[in-house]
Amino acid sequence: MPNLRLALSQIDPWVGDLARNSDEVVRWTKQAVEAGAQLVAFPEMVLTGYPVEDLALRRSFVEASRGALVELAGRLAADGLGEVPVVVGYLGRSEHASPRFNRPAGSPQNCAAVLHRGRVVTRFAKHHLPNYGVFDEFRWFVPGDQLPVLRVHGVDVALAICEDIWQDGGRVTAAREAGAGLLLVVNGSPYERNKDDQRLELVRRRAAEAGCTLAYVNMVGGQDELVFDGDSIVVGADGEVLARSPQFEEHLLVLDLDLPAASGDDTDGLLLTDGLHLVRTELGGEPQAAPAGRLTAEVAPRLSDEAEIWAALVSGTRAYVAKNGFRSVLIGLSGGIDSALVAAIAADAVGPENVHCVSMPSRYSSQHSRDDAAELARRTGVNFRTVSIAPMFDAYLAATELTGLAEENLQSRLRGTLLMAISNQEGHIVLAPGNKSELAVGYSTLYGDSVGAYGPIKDVYKSLVFRLAHWRNEEAGRRGEVPPIPENTITKPPSAELRPDQVDTDSLPDYDLLDTVLARYIEDDEGRDAIVAAGFDPAVVDRVVRLVDTAEYKRRQYPPGPKVSAKNFGRDRRLPITNRWRRG
Repeated sequence: MPNLRLALSQIDPWVGDLARNSDEVVRWTKQAVEAGAQLVAFPEMVLTGYPVEDLALRRSFVEASRGALVELAGRLAADGLGEVPVVVGYLGRSEHASPRFNRPAGSPQNCAAVLHRGRVVTRFAKHHLPNYGVFDEFRWFVPGDQLPVLRVHGVDVALAICEDIWQDGGRVTAAREAGAGLLLVVNGSPYERNKDDQRLELVRRRAAEAGCTLAYVNMVGGQDELVFDGDSIVVGADGEVLARSPQFEEHLLVLDLDLPAASGDDTDGLLLTDGLHLVRTELGGEPQAAPAGRLTAEVAPRLSDEAEIWAALVSGTRAYVAKNGFRSVLIGLSGGIDSALVAAIAADAVGPENVHCVSMPSRYSSQHSRDDAAELARRTGVNFRTVSIAPMFDAYLAATELTGLAEENLQSRLRGTLLMAISNQEGHIVLAPGNKSELAVGYSTLYGDSVGAYGPIKDVYKSLVFRLAHWRNEEAGRRGEVPPIPENTITKPPSAELRPDQVDTDSLPDYDLLDTVLARYIEDDEGRDAIVAAGFDPAVVDRVVRLVDTAEYKRRQYPPGPKVSAKNFGRDRRLPITNRWRRG
């Protein structure tokens, strides 16, 4: 069998930064070539970043992407890298009208290309367009109708883009029909819990259906609320995992593959499954035997559930801060579990020296909470200061009569105003500490604790907040470090401390119960009757459903945060704000 040394470049592209992304393609290609790679692949739309959303509708951006692709091909050749084919995702456009989709010629397409010897030798567009969950690709793109097959060093390599293998048929079946020895898939597949197991099952199934080895390269990093975990993988036709990249870090996966020799059939334009036209591209190169210094395939260990979620929250926060031009963050540190967890995430994401925390006690703030906030700062090394809101609070109450909930919310809004003032003065980006349980039921104050540009735990239920806090402290112990979160912060009853002796359970069910009901109602889309039929107290379910439904207007005004669940508050779940349906 011929040997092909393949390199999968698992990197972090920045949306809209064509120059930076081109630089990264050149840099990682150089590393791959130095490792002896004969074919190099980068993730989906690596040249533009992904997803580009409505930037795809700007003709100027489409043309800039196409121009950058041609320049990149020339640059790779000029840098002595042109002899190795490089597969690069980019934003392109259709050459022909698509009457079926009512789109004219020149409509945007999610494309990939092969760059070789200074030229763009083949281009193709994604065939299956996802239009569910966080994806809206039918809004932007028209599908492609080709199966590109590269013949390189005596091996036929079929190419596909992400969703092409998530749907039945299409390029997977066509690859078998074309007799491909390798199916190479470039991806921009966002992270959510347990998706690594789902991907592995998918890739194994598709490799069997294609009848050949399948190589899957994914991106890392974050883009707004999406986080990409890499998890690039190569699987044999028999389902054996041949290589796998680590999650949440840039990585070059290089391995030697023994693949079937090309059949010698040069048929071009053949009509295959789903109306795909076979397009062959001859790239040359003699078939190679396995080298004496054969590379040992790397199979990275999988992360635990908590480690995986933590890495996603840290990656998403780091990406949002850096990609929006900030170096430092600002957090209101109350001494409670939520702000403590956010501070620990931020310290891991941008370094404790770049984390600024402010304790803003009121007349109702307990001494233990003030002490817990200071202790967390001591343990983590973040910057810490105390600014009492008591004088501001008293001034407001002297100017107007406020009682009950209005008085409680005033404290939160004063803190939000103070945080934004410091942010403006010192240039930090404010992180909001709200968790998914609170956002679900509206247990947060608009323009108060919802203030911020990013919410690191927006998609984390309160019960998971506690699990992550325990895990992070245990992880510190395993590393021989000081656990960042004070034990008292974890063990004391959660409280907003907006009135004497207040605890969260005054207003909400126990968080374990609340989160179980919320998961059924939000992630699983179960209605009220189905949840009650599962054995939950009808009064509790009715109350929770009502709180979720009436808090939609608050959630819409909350900042973005990293998606880690199957359905987050954001791109995943789109309900009308003005809505009279109250039956769950």
